[in-house]
Amino acid sequence: MRLPAEWEKHSGVMLTWPDDTTPWYDLPSVQVCYVRIISEIAKHEKVLLVTTNPMDAMVRIMAIMAAESIPVDLGMVQFAQCPINDTWSRDHGPIAVWGDDGEKFIYDFIFNGWGLKFASNLDNQITKTIFMDGNFDPDVLCVDMRPFVLEGGSIDTDGAGTLLTTTSCLTSLNRNEYLTREEIEGELCQAFGLERVLWLENGSIEGDDTDGHVDILARFCSKDTIAYCSCDDPDDVNFLPLKKMEKQLRSFRTLEGKPYKLIPLPLPEPIFLEGERLPASYANFLILEDAVLVPGTGGDELERQALSALQEAFPTRKVSAVDCRPLLSGHGGLHCVTMQLPEGYMR
Repeated sequence: MRLPAEWEKHSGVMLTWPDDTTPWYDLPSVQVCYVRIISEIAKHEKVLLVTTNPMDAMVRIMAIMAAESIPVDLGMVQFAQCPINDTWSRDHGPIAVWGDDGEKFIYDFIFNGWGLKFASNLDNQITKTIFMDGNFDPDVLCVDMRPFVLEGGSIDTDGAGTLLTTTSCLTSLNRNEYLTREEIEGELCQAFGLERVLWLENGSIEGDDTDGHVDILARFCSKDTIAYCSCDDPDDVNFLPLKKMEKQLRSFRTLEGKPYKLIPLPLPEPIFLEGERLPASYANFLILEDAVLVPGTGGDELERQALSALQEAFPTRKVSAVDCRPLLSGHGGLHCVTMQLPEGYMR
């Protein structure tokens, strides 16, 4: 098996549409944000949109398109009907892997609401439901990975045998606590055909309720490049854990024994909701075939610095921001609500 890197060719990107059944703080703003994201993705590749009611979702999307002047190529959107609890596709969606002879598999791990924090009885069924309903290429096989609990946002890969993850998430209670870290690593290596797992022992962002998903902290941009959240303000609560993470990243080596090229991304200015700091991070970007979408926070100087740094990391792709501040009310971002599907996986 091989877990492909996000920058490899896609057949599309999956999102799960927010509606009245989902627990969003400001649903109308979140839906507008989703339409902006769908619009940007559809310029480059297809969108697989999971929704409780495709007709209602279509009507709402078209109304937002008209009211907000957001162009969406609806011919690039494929709807899939399914009951849902919430809309974090990165974590309840399928994880695609390649077999040695080009076989196409999607893994259906257990999703239990980030360690039993939130309801997940419906979200845990999404991958199997949309598979059985024929939303994937007929050659794709769905593999039930129970009883292992795994969220897509908790792992990142270079596509060449190295996985990046955090100890705080994968060894947390109410996920796979019956396994030691060495046993968890063995499960990951077997499932994804890995040569090694790089464990981040430090690093956290206040407001994150996933126990430290790596996709808001540090991300592979290539086999030898990692972009990561950096904080230079000693008075920021995130300063010390992120500095410790940076030190560990500097100690990591590629499979060839060389230091990684590290690209620091500034931490956004603090964003609060009802006195609670939200987990804004420019590391929560989405890599498309010829573009990189970055969760924007209003177009300030820090955002411009992040875009410039990521453009250096992805010189052949257009790097741009999508204002994703409404998503922060749910303690997530752009990468959290999307899941890429490799070439040949979508119907």
